[in-house]
Formats: sequence, structure tokens, C-alpha cells
Amino acid sequence: MSGNVYRFIFAAGGTGGHLYPAVAVAEKLKELKPESKILFVGTKNKIESRVIPKLGYDFKSIWISGFSRKLTLANLLFPVKLLVSLLQSFLINLNFKPSVVIGAGAYVSGPIVWIGTKLGSKSVLLEQNSYPGVTNRMLENKVNSIHISFEDSDKYFKQKSKLKLSGNPVRTTLKLIERNTAIENYGLDKDKKVLLVIGGSLGARTINNAIAKNLELFINKNIQVIWQTGEIYYNEFRNYKNQNVIIMPFISDMQKAYSACDLMIARAGATTIAEVSHLGLPAIFVPSVNVAANHQFKNAKSLVDQNAGLLIEDYELSDKILETVLNTIYNNELLLTLKENIKKLSKPNAAKVIAEDILQLAENKNLN
Repeated sequence: MSGNVYRFIFAAGGTGGHLYPAVAVAEKLKELKPESKILFVGTKNKIESRVIPKLGYDFKSIWISGFSRKLTLANLLFPVKLLVSLLQSFLINLNFKPSVVIGAGAYVSGPIVWIGTKLGSKSVLLEQNSYPGVTNRMLENKVNSIHISFEDSDKYFKQKSKLKLSGNPVRTTLKLIERNTAIENYGLDKDKKVLLVIGGSLGARTINNAIAKNLELFINKNIQVIWQTGEIYYNEFRNYKNQNVIIMPFISDMQKAYSACDLMIARAGATTIAEVSHLGLPAIFVPSVNVAANHQFKNAKSLVDQNAGLLIEDYELSDKILETVLNTIYNNELLLTLKENIKKLSKPNAAKVIAEDILQLAENKNLN
């Protein structure tokens, strides 16, 4: 069946943590099989609807949304959204005829992957976090392979034979460029230190408040700041912008931001950790408290135990951020140690390993 063109659907989105690992695998599939046809499916009001078309991939949306643990009006609509999403997923799968459907863990992957398996497609799940999301745990019986990023994830899945410890895939295009070039891109002073602040694609209230509180002190210590506030917080903090502070709701070109920084402050999401490890960047991690099983703290603690990162808990950030940043960003020996140790934890072949598994499943489907 060598004449057949492989067709892949990626169901991914909600946050960058679910989206970018899927993009990394899609990039690798296109590299290995340039003739492949790839379709991304997500929701129309989340990060994927903005990012995916810009990357040149076809994109379709379904109406699904997450189910809140609290009693909300939106939850009353959930059964209707689910039924509509299942119908939309049926039509998308029927028309596109994927060889393999790939779910990246977000709720949007549920209807697409489930319907895809019902229509005879092979299927793969990507799990970025140490504690698997509810969608992946619900789908594990239906799929052919489950690629995990942390060994700890093993105990949460029942289908042990499907598990593959592959690591969290990082985009092949994600490489550091020359520091001064990146800094000049932002109009900053190359002779001053640069602190990069990212609270995830949605932003982080605690991090934003702590940066705002200490911003003038950072500037007085000759520290410049590249600050991603998140879309919902941008208007609140945009007026802090000046010649030493670049403020954006969302950083679409992370390559330049990563390349410009001497130190970064970030949540401890699995994708952020994978990218920081891949590039070998010194980082202060502030784990989110609004995640299942406190998995971001576990992610960050594993790095601290290997002297590969620093950790400040969310509740103490406001009081500790200034001292921690100053004691780190001007300590070249510590910066070098953090860079070297976190780089050792990188799994640079994750995207290739996952892509090859997907291609093998596509080949097996064609042979059947």
C-alpha cells in the first residue's frame, strides 16, 4: 500500500500544554512523510484556533467544552455540547478518513478519538503530565498506544501493555538563536539582564501580581522583563510597559523569548519543562495549585532534587520572588549549573519515537 497517502487527525488544544506536543509530533510526521495529510481539531475560542492556522495546518472546530467540578450554568449545556460534538466528530472523521487519530489529552480529544476508533481508525494518546487527565483515562481502553512523559504515570493506567515512556515531544523548530539578536528584537539593552515571565498560555494571577509588585525593584537592579500576562490579564497589567518592560498577552514566537532571557519564571507544566530542558534554560518554577493531584509541584520538585531548577510555591511567591531572582540572575556559576543539569533531563527524540509509532500504526491499517 505504498501508494497510499497517510492521513492524521490531531485532537488537541485548550492550553499550550496540550497543543504544542501535538504540533511537535505533526512536524516530525511531515518531516518523515512529507506527503502526509494532517488535520487539527479543537475549539474555536481557545489557543488552537489562533495558533494552528498560522502554522499552516488545516483546522476544524467542535463545540465541546470542559465539565466544571462546580455547579454552573455551563454544565447544564454540557450534554447538548457533547451530543453536538459527537455528531461533528463523526462528520469530520467520515470526511477526512484518518489512518490514525491522535489525542493530546485535552477534553476536545474525547469525541474525536472515540468516534475515530468506532470508524476503524488506529488511535494514539499523548499524556504530558505525571497525573493523566480524565479524558485519557476514559479513552485508554479504546486506543492502540499511550505515550507518557513521566514514569509515574504508569500507575494511573490499567492498560500497561499500551504504555510507552517516550517523553514529552518538543517542536523541532524550537532552537536558541544568538542572545543579542533576540534582545535587539525586543528593543532591549543587551548589556542588562533579562527576566522572562510566562504563566502559561492562559496567564497566572499570582505570578502577574508578584511581578507587578516587584517590577520597579527589578528595574532598579538593571533587570529587564519580558512578561507574558495571559489574554485575560493583559488589560489589567498593560500599563506597566516601559523601555525596560515588554508586556504581551501571549508570546507566539517563544524562540526569541527563550533566546533573550538570562533567567525565567514559569509554571511547572510538563510542556514548559520539556521545552526548558530541551534548550537548557535556568528557571524558577512556580507550580499552579489549580491542577489535578498537585502534579505541577511533583514535576518541579523532581527538577529541584536534581539541582536542575528552582522552586517557589505559589503562596510564597510575592515575598520570595525578588530575593530569589537577584540571588540567581547575577550568579553565573548557579546559572551554568542549572543549565547543564536541566539539559541532561531532555528527551530530544520524543517526537520522533511517537511519530514512528504513529506511522507504523498507519502502515498496519493499510495492510489490513
